[in-house]
Amino acid sequence: MSIQTQNVSTVKSVSSASIEPDPATLQREISELGDWFHNINLHGVLTAPNHFLGDFPNVKWKHIEKAIPRDLTGASVLDIGCNGGFYSIQMKRRGADRVLGIDVDERYLNQGRYAAKSLGLDIEFERRSVYEIGGLQEQFDFVIFMGVLYHLRYPLYALDVVVKKIAPGGTMLFQTMLRGSEEIRSWESDYHFWNKEIFEIPEFPRMYFIENCYANDYTNWWIPNRACAESMLRSSGLELFSHPEAETWLCTPKTAQRNGQYILDLELSGSL
Repeated sequence: MSIQTQNVSTVKSVSSASIEPDPATLQREISELGDWFHNINLHGVLTAPNHFLGDFPNVKWKHIEKAIPRDLTGASVLDIGCNGGFYSIQMKRRGADRVLGIDVDERYLNQGRYAAKSLGLDIEFERRSVYEIGGLQEQFDFVIFMGVLYHLRYPLYALDVVVKKIAPGGTMLFQTMLRGSEEIRSWESDYHFWNKEIFEIPEFPRMYFIENCYANDYTNWWIPNRACAESMLRSSGLELFSHPEAETWLCTPKTAQRNGQYILDLELSGSL
């Protein structure tokens, strides 16, 4: 087992005892779990009331939730980069049978465990990198891949890895930070070698590489414009069927396999 998947706690572990919904106790225990990035309402106590993005991620969720089935009874869900568990909680509340949240930050995982327990929800949390999800033997009906792509040094590789975990007919909820043009247009399927003009067009698919730091976060590596985000999803064999929010898409595997093999496996074997 690699270091990314070891459950080594770096902050106060969540007790196995039941959590009493006493505001003072909740506030103290929430604070003891460190700074929260997900603002979650735990019996009237907010985990990140002063978030710089406002009531985040609920400000996004209110635009997304109508595109998600209200009844997910029997569905399995994989939440990649689950952070404090906001989206895992929403899916469990809609009746999902199994919800697994993964992250590489034990602080976030402990926050997720605490939030789920406080709300009486059976959600699994595991320390695992997106690059290691091949170790999960099953596929999932719903895969959440939100707020992760731009934190990765190898974003397209990761996306191809993730696609393999979406069950046939399943759905991926995808979100990424966008910078540059948010406009899209149709492009030719090929261009002459000496056509350099297309690369000067703002809406041409492009990603911006962050060598050092952006937004005081050294884990911000690659940030696409809208055309690039959509092109990458299609390139990984996904069909985009809903765009409920400026940075968010719902998609489903369409051409992720060729002659029974996934794009990732074909690429790694030199057969794509």
